[in-house]
Amino acid sequence: MLRSFIAVLVVLAAAAGGGWAYWTYVMVPQQQGAAGPGRGGPPAGFAMPVEAAPVTIATAQRQIQAIGTLRSNESVVIRPEIAGRVAGFNFAEGQRVQRGQVLVQFDASVERAELAQAEAAASLARSNYQRAVELERRGAGTQRALDEAQAQIRTATAAIELRKARLEKFQLTAPFDGVVGLRKVSVGDFVNSGQEIVNLEQIDTLKVDFRVPELFLPALKTGQRVEIAVDAHAGRGFAGELYAIDPAVDVAGRAVVIRARIANADEALRPGLFARVTLTLAERPQALFVPEQAIIPQGDRHTLFKVVDNGDGKPKTVKLTTVKLGERRPGAVEILEGLARDDVVVTAGVLKIRDGMPVQVMPAGGPPQGAQPQGSSPAGAPGQPQRPPQAAAPNGRSG
Repeated sequence: MLRSFIAVLVVLAAAAGGGWAYWTYVMVPQQQGAAGPGRGGPPAGFAMPVEAAPVTIATAQRQIQAIGTLRSNESVVIRPEIAGRVAGFNFAEGQRVQRGQVLVQFDASVERAELAQAEAAASLARSNYQRAVELERRGAGTQRALDEAQAQIRTATAAIELRKARLEKFQLTAPFDGVVGLRKVSVGDFVNSGQEIVNLEQIDTLKVDFRVPELFLPALKTGQRVEIAVDAHAGRGFAGELYAIDPAVDVAGRAVVIRARIANADEALRPGLFARVTLTLAERPQALFVPEQAIIPQGDRHTLFKVVDNGDGKPKTVKLTTVKLGERRPGAVEILEGLARDDVVVTAGVLKIRDGMPVQVMPAGGPPQGAQPQGSSPAGAPGQPQRPPQAAAPNGRSG
């Protein structure tokens, strides 16, 4: 019973202490500030300590995030057009090959024999044609015989071209420069027409396909900057450029499919990787930014307190200013309207001040209790007015 009574007393004492501190350090200063001089307000020359920061200049970016998949710049699966037996390979798996290089050779002994037969027939046809020409010149031959000899030459020539075309299909060549993958067959295997043998990928430049909501369609343009990140290379970004926009919107997801190119000279990236894509729609290189804690939402408006330097040794005051917000970034927000490059805004202590109130700018995180009223003298320097430390000198340089 005694312990319960003591616990109740402790709780009541803590509540009373909290209420007294709130009244003393929050309510009383606010009431005094509202009363003004001569009505119980703060003494003349008193300046409310606040923290402030200058407007910073930086590049504002309008960006959207998406996910995509990396693809080869060019990709093909090497397949034969004819059935045949593999006689040999002219590449090493996973190595780079050149355009036109023979990759796979099939057994073409029968086709070479047929080509030799066709060439022999063409030689005989040419000889017959020469005899027919000579006989016709002497008047011993007929025009029909000459025409038939000419037709035989054309037929034999066509047969040669046919055999050569079929013979070329027994050699599979690389259609472009790239890196071959892992082959699916071995020397001596009999493969059918269209059977997969090996894949060829061009990866010194990659493509990334991704989707963005149709809402952003008016802002999409070729040439916009793209940056991707992949789990395989954590902490590293890869830059690219948007170069193609699908003319049809995907009706299933109401999204626009777009494609970008990513430079991959060191071949760090590979096709098929999952990519997190950041697309930059627009940039403003000389945008104004303020710390986000300086913004005071008021319904559908946004305001902040701007520090006004009155000069001539007069105390600084604050001015409640309506601003228009732009893009956001971690810890800061862009100001489109309402501020200039050399302005300073209040970042801490906004609940203790009102429009036009004198303030003393303190260092960020500095103890307010160390502040001196404007016009008073710090210890050790009698008769000298105190110059309060500034959080940061306003400037026009980029933050």
